[in-house]
Amino acid sequence: MAGDNTKVAMSSSLPLDGRVAIVTGASGGIGRAISIHLHSLGARVVINYASKSNQADLLASELNASAPSSHPQAIAIKADVSDPDQVKQLFSRSEEEFGSKIHILAHCAGVLDSKYPTLANTTVEDWDMTFNVNAKGAFLCCREATNRLAHGGGGRIIMITSSLVGSLTPGYAAYTASKAAVETMTRTVAKELKGTGITANCVAPGPVATEMLFAGKSEETIKIIADACPMNRLGEPEDISKAVGFIASDAGEWINGQVIRVNGGFVV
Repeated sequence: MAGDNTKVAMSSSLPLDGRVAIVTGASGGIGRAISIHLHSLGARVVINYASKSNQADLLASELNASAPSSHPQAIAIKADVSDPDQVKQLFSRSEEEFGSKIHILAHCAGVLDSKYPTLANTTVEDWDMTFNVNAKGAFLCCREATNRLAHGGGGRIIMITSSLVGSLTPGYAAYTASKAAVETMTRTVAKELKGTGITANCVAPGPVATEMLFAGKSEETIKIIADACPMNRLGEPEDISKAVGFIASDAGEWINGQVIRVNGGFVV
């Protein structure tokens, strides 16, 4: 009997128990790691993806298999974050599937031009594509969250941006500009949400070992990037997910309107 009571107490003590989180761009990389971590903290998780259905469905299956509950604790939902109707449907389906208001938005969906052109060599098409996903997509998801997240405590808008906004590295003009726009928007939203109990913050990773980082770069370039960090390594997706998990919890309630650079000292 005592053992059963301990198990119940441990289960109910999970910091995100009873809360629902939408993670965009969650089929791989940082989004995948955030989904896994929020689930480990007790959240029911919506794994949003644009094209990689097999990876998203597999992750949902793995998370459900590891959960003690017979009810689904993770679902995969396809949605293009740059399409307003699909973003609305993402939130609506999430609410319907879990029978609950959404508490947390962790917005990770994004694109990067792996040609790394200077601004002078950036085409209008590539600029528009970058802003369509990174800035417009962030706006649509953030706007929906401001209207749909639960009020009264526990509401969290967490936008994944980039420490490149601080380093201003050549070859990333469109990407950096799109992320800077998101940071400014999010800090403004934090003030606009006064009285709702919803916080809005950005987590800005440095170089993280994901497909996006490796795309279009040589091994020598990757080594140079890793050596430039005081920690002598690239970041791992889990380094970012832990920061997101803290902000999402009640312990992170007093963090609001901030851009938190999680980069091992790569940008200070």
